[in-house]
Amino acid sequence: MTFDQINFVLSMMATVAFAVTGVLAVSERRVDFFSAVVLGVITAIGGGTIRDLILDVPVFWAADLSYVRFAVLASVITFVAQSFFSKPQILKLFLHVDALGIALFGVGGAFKALELGFGWPLGPLMLGIITAIGGGLLRDVLAGRKTLLMSDEVYTLPVFAGCLVMLITIRLFPDASSEGVLVGTLLALVLRSAAIHRSWRLPDWFLTKSK
Repeated sequence: MTFDQINFVLSMMATVAFAVTGVLAVSERRVDFFSAVVLGVITAIGGGTIRDLILDVPVFWAADLSYVRFAVLASVITFVAQSFFSKPQILKLFLHVDALGIALFGVGGAFKALELGFGWPLGPLMLGIITAIGGGLLRDVLAGRKTLLMSDEVYTLPVFAGCLVMLITIRLFPDASSEGVLVGTLLALVLRSAAIHRSWRLPDWFLTKSK
């Protein structure tokens, strides 16, 4: 397989994982079929859509509807077979694929902003994070759920670390763009997977104090 083919397969896997976890996240709200599918698709493609609108470039899925097709299909299947996807082993598997998704899309989003010269250095960093978690944030707001940013889950931090390492690597070694993206993606993936495996939570000192 070529690099582009591998990247396409990984991107579709990540899109499916985002859609699956998106539908499962709102299952306790007892939403109807149509709402579940819409929220699953929003979770899968929402972050990249926000990024491209901010960058004022064509939205990524408009040029390749495979992202939408896979997201819709995964959302439909998940809604129909919720009992299967809710099994601990299956859910954990998709959480790890989801970790691949936030790593791949987050660092890729930051790199896209970097290539377009958008607001170095904070612009690429912010858009990388938005790409990774934007869809989930939209889903949670629409479903009236507590958002990822309001929880102690180690979710955003791995994306931040991966994007930061990628940007620093490319800044120090301008000819090593591919290596920088790879290193950043692997770091984000390893950190998020470790957080899932070991059930890591952010420490109390990292969180705001409730009154």
